[in-house]
Amino acid sequence: MRSRWNDAEAAALSGVELLVYASRLVGAETSLVVWGGGNTSIKVTERDHRGRDIPVLRVKGSGSDLKSIQKKDFPGVRMDDIRALLERQDMGDEEMVAYLAHALQEPGGPRPSIETLLHGFVEAAAVIHTHADAIVSLTNNDRAADVLAGVYGKDVIALDYRRPGFKISREVADAIAANAQARALLLSKHGTICWGATVREAYEATVALITRAEDAIAERRRGRRVFGAPRVSVPEPAARRATALDVAPRLRGRLSRGRRVVMAFDDTPAVTEFVASAEAPALSQVGPATPDHTIYTRRLPCFVALADARDPAAVTAAIDRALETFVGDYTAYVDGHRGPGVELTDPLPRVVLVPGLGMFTAGRDARTAGIVNDIYHHTIDVIGNAAGFGRYVSLSARDAFDVEYWPLELYKLTLAPPDKELARRIALVTGGGSGIGRAVAHRLAAEGAHVAVTDVDAASAVRVADEIGKAVGPGRAVGLALDVTREASVREAFEETILRWGGLDVLVSNAGIAHSSPVDRMALADWERSFAVNATGHFLVAREAMRVLIRQGIGGALVFVATKNVMSPGKDFAAYSAAKAAEAQLAKVLALEGAPHGIRSNIVNPDAIFQDSGLWSAEIRRERAAAQGIAVEQLEDFYRKRNLLGARILPEDVAQAVLFLASDRSAKTTGCTLTVDGGVKDACPR
Repeated sequence: MRSRWNDAEAAALSGVELLVYASRLVGAETSLVVWGGGNTSIKVTERDHRGRDIPVLRVKGSGSDLKSIQKKDFPGVRMDDIRALLERQDMGDEEMVAYLAHALQEPGGPRPSIETLLHGFVEAAAVIHTHADAIVSLTNNDRAADVLAGVYGKDVIALDYRRPGFKISREVADAIAANAQARALLLSKHGTICWGATVREAYEATVALITRAEDAIAERRRGRRVFGAPRVSVPEPAARRATALDVAPRLRGRLSRGRRVVMAFDDTPAVTEFVASAEAPALSQVGPATPDHTIYTRRLPCFVALADARDPAAVTAAIDRALETFVGDYTAYVDGHRGPGVELTDPLPRVVLVPGLGMFTAGRDARTAGIVNDIYHHTIDVIGNAAGFGRYVSLSARDAFDVEYWPLELYKLTLAPPDKELARRIALVTGGGSGIGRAVAHRLAAEGAHVAVTDVDAASAVRVADEIGKAVGPGRAVGLALDVTREASVREAFEETILRWGGLDVLVSNAGIAHSSPVDRMALADWERSFAVNATGHFLVAREAMRVLIRQGIGGALVFVATKNVMSPGKDFAAYSAAKAAEAQLAKVLALEGAPHGIRSNIVNPDAIFQDSGLWSAEIRRERAAAQGIAVEQLEDFYRKRNLLGARILPEDVAQAVLFLASDRSAKTTGCTLTVDGGVKDACPR
């Protein structure tokens, strides 16, 4: 591992700013900490509320992430209060948390790390704690003592695993005080603690420590096949993709029986090699690499007993059996260790390993599913590296349970904001590159949905997805090309959505075109083009959505953006009005067919949406103005004045109606037509 320290960047920094800099360097090394893991600190002198200069520990706050940490994420804890605890022999977790809350420089600020006392009891000015894969590889094997002695000699102190808290903080401080020559301390099955008189010194000590471990691992790996010969053959990527597409919706449905999840699929070589190996069934069930992993991945993954991944039906059946076994085993694990007041959480797995196929990971959103995926990649690396020194070992079932159900660790997860209305949902919007589709995509994403923005103009779809990413965060939107008149294009867009997030919950079938002409002068090609987009296009996307939603088995919502013309057709607008009427009839049939599966189908009828619209081209404006006998510049005002409210209808108004029909607020509504037209009398549903 090379040092990322840059003197030019660090020269103007001092104190906590320098700690932020070093912390981000640590966070940038994916092999050092997973999301939210590790912690750093510095002891500084600050003014207290009475104007006195006092020593203060600035330590990473619980729930913050080192990759993106900021100065505000380091709460200050008064060192006099920390040192007063050195006289204590023990202290309960809840008592410790309450005590530290009273010792904060800024009352009511972020809760300090659960390992605050460990940092405070160490005399050095700067402390860095990581969960480095290389170090954990040395400690997570049955020859750990000999391995550490061979790699480090007396340069490091090794302590047995103990859950973070008061006792381990005292043990660390006492061990460092008793071994003045030591340069670092290693916690078995947990990670590293390095210190220094300066932040840079602590950082460079961390880099040096891990480099020695990496060198030892590289020596052991030379010429060795990490997981031995494969037990299950791995099909070609195209075959794996086809099976994953068939399996994912069913699996997502099974994992969403409590609350919906978003999934990630991974068939990278590192994953497929491990999962298909002869050793994977046993090694995957040993346990996590570190306690932090347990919070996200559960103690164990669900390993699917499978001999051949080429038959999707066989894979699905094997996954179903594996999930049943996992739920039973996890429930027994919790029942065997829980005490009074401890309730079983969702018993479903976060990681599902399928030999010959790859790995599925699940979370509340794409970001969390990605974190779980990242963590299990770390686990695979640690398992492979540890096996080079001896038999891989992990936390005991008791220790893993104590971490997974430890209130102080669970607190980190409570720091996430509460779920929004469409959180955990996956939506696909057609015609999302402009106008109504763009507004709908933004609105659904703002309420928590993951949105596949599709459009025949791929560049516009990507642009809207980028807008959403900037507004709500990365990973929540993707822009895809989709021509609703082509079966292959429709299928490809749905496949990309499934592989990215696992399935579908909401379809907003919005793509449309307009053509204006009297029937006697209309070309057959124009009529057929209107029906291809405005009728058949809705059929193709709805058919694909129904297949996914039925396979998932957890219901869903179809929302069709039709038009006021369904109820009140327009003069010289036959191709558009007739095709849209077909769309509306399709939506009502789908309400009938979807109901047994919990799939709702509803219609929004807007009128005269000019803003950002691809429908109202200059040509259409001229034709519609001519049909109404008015000047083109009078067209928008004409449509506004003809509705009862005299209101200008905007894309955002339609998006609000779509949100209602896509959400659980309309859970008992199907086959409905909702008008968003300001009140056009002739178009009232009846």
